[in-house]
Order: sequence, then structure tokens, then C-alpha cells
Amino acid sequence: MDDLREKWLKAVADAGDAAALEAVRVAALGKKGEISAQMRELGRMTPEERKEAGPRLNALKDEINSAIAAKRAALADAALEERLRTEWLDVTLPARPQRMGTVHPISQVTEEVTAIFADMGFSVAEGPQVESDWHNFDALNIPGHHPARAEMDTFYMARAEGDNRPPHVLRTHTSPVQIRAMEMAGAPLRVICPGRVYRADYDQTHTPMFHQVEGLAIDKDISMANLKWVLEEFVKAFFEVDEVELRFRASHFPFTEPSAEVDIRCSWEGGTLKVGEGDDWLEILGSGMVHPKVLMAGNIDPAAWQGFAFGMGIDRIAMLKYGIPDLRAFFDSDLRWLRHYGFAALDVPTLHRGLSR
Repeated sequence: MDDLREKWLKAVADAGDAAALEAVRVAALGKKGEISAQMRELGRMTPEERKEAGPRLNALKDEINSAIAAKRAALADAALEERLRTEWLDVTLPARPQRMGTVHPISQVTEEVTAIFADMGFSVAEGPQVESDWHNFDALNIPGHHPARAEMDTFYMARAEGDNRPPHVLRTHTSPVQIRAMEMAGAPLRVICPGRVYRADYDQTHTPMFHQVEGLAIDKDISMANLKWVLEEFVKAFFEVDEVELRFRASHFPFTEPSAEVDIRCSWEGGTLKVGEGDDWLEILGSGMVHPKVLMAGNIDPAAWQGFAFGMGIDRIAMLKYGIPDLRAFFDSDLRWLRHYGFAALDVPTLHRGLSR
């Protein structure tokens, strides 16, 4: 037994690598190993011999196993030490940048719009997405026969049988927020109202849910000239151009009088939109002077106050600025699309350093 112990402990100590150590283990303790063969001989011994040899063989087996484990750890430490000696890392180098999440283009553009109008003195107003029929239509001078009030265009909330109260709707625009802002703050007032809106429509440029931002300014002496200046400054800041030309076309909206749709001069060279140059025109928003009936619905005297309002689709201007071809992709939850069109989580848009760095 002592000869076996000395032989295999020396073999373990002499093993130069993991492969040699494994060969020693198999030769000593494997199924056909020398010590395993001795263990099988116990069955042929007398009880007295087995009582003496069994504990000694078990102790030898445990000692060889412990020696192999210690040698394996020593070989691993030596291999690590060799790697550390031959490989090195300069910890003074800057870390590789890693994107900490991705901001959706809608969220980014909403922040861009908010930053631009905040610089002009507009605050942000918010309101419920499930809106009363009065706030969504009546207060905005939209008559009962108007097509927008039809169920084929508007999502009406279900009512219990026998419930005769006025219906509620998923708001079709963010204009109800203007009414609520007037009711709460009165005049003078300068707010923008970004948020989700809902309409029963779905194709490449329309989805049942999309995003709008509307603006409202009310004061004693406001005119279309003020509206034109605000929109020009917004377009220049948003598209990051030095000059822009706007065209106001007469239109009709129930909540403004006079009303105008606004186009920007642009070109589409190579399929890329360039704002402020070219011979094409692109409609981007609707606007006008607030209708007196809308002011009265907001508890503001139209004889003493007047104002302008405008509204545009956040999704649409995001598509124009960042070259996104299909509105439906905004809501597909495709991570590949989001990684391509998304923004870094810490890339907060500000005017002084550029909105879309």
C-alpha cells in the first residue's frame, strides 16, 4: 500500500499539464485503474483481511483524489499567471460607448418640439385621452352634423343600456386640452398640447392612434402676423435651417376664423427632403385665429381677448425630418427598426447644442 501511495503521488506531482494529470487519474482511479483493481480484490479477501485493507484503500483513494484536485488547481493558477504575463490591458483607455436603451423617434421629436416652443415662452398642457363629447366637439364649434362626429371616424365609448348621459370618445385631436387650459388658467395664455389621439383610419400615412401637438396663444393684441412669426421660427429650429419660406392657404376649420393651411418651400432631390429651397411645397400643419365661440367655451371674453392656434402631426414631422417612409412602422415594436431610427437615451434635445446631434 505504501508503494502504491508513493508511486501515484509522485505521478500526480510530475504531471505537467491538465492532459497528463487526467491520464494519471485514469491510470490510478479509472474503471481499469490500479487502485480500482485493488478495490475489486476486497471481495476475495477474508473478513479479517477486508477489515484491515478496506480502510487503507479508501484512505489512499481519498488522498490521491485530493492530490489530483490540488494539482489541477495549481495548473489552473499557473495557466492564469501565464496569460496575465503575456496578455495586458491598458485600463487608461476610454471605455467603448454602449447604448443604454433607445429612445423612440416619437418621444425624441416630442422633446424637440417642446424645447423649441419652451424657448418662445410656451408651457406644456395635458388632458385626458378619454374625453367628453362636449370638450372634443361642442366646445370647439364642431356642429352635430359634422362628418368627424360620425362613428366611422371617431371611437365612441360604450354606454350601458338606458344611459342617456352625453357620450365619451377617444379624443380625435388634442384641441380639447386647449379648452381645459382656458378653463383652468384663463387669459393671457400660451401653451402647447402634445399627446396621443385616435381616429378610425389605417394605411401607410394613417393609423388608428397617432400623435399631435397643438399650440394656443391668447392675449390682448395678437394677430396672424404673430402666428406667422411663431411658425417660421419653429420650422427653422426644427428642421435646423437658416431660412424658410411659408405659404398660407385659406382653409376652413370650425374652431378658427380665419383659417389657413401652411406649406413650406422644399425640394425632394434624390428622395431626400430639403427645407427652405427648391420649387416644391409641402403642407405641414393647419392654423388660424381662435373662433370667438371657442373662446367663450373656455370662459374667455372674445371682446377683450383674441388668439391664434395651430396643430400638426408629430408622427408626420418625424417622418419628414428623419426619412421614415411608413407611419405604421412606428407601432410595429420592431427592435431592428428602433435601433436604426432610435436615439441614445441621454441625447436630450436642446436648442443651444442642436436638436438632433
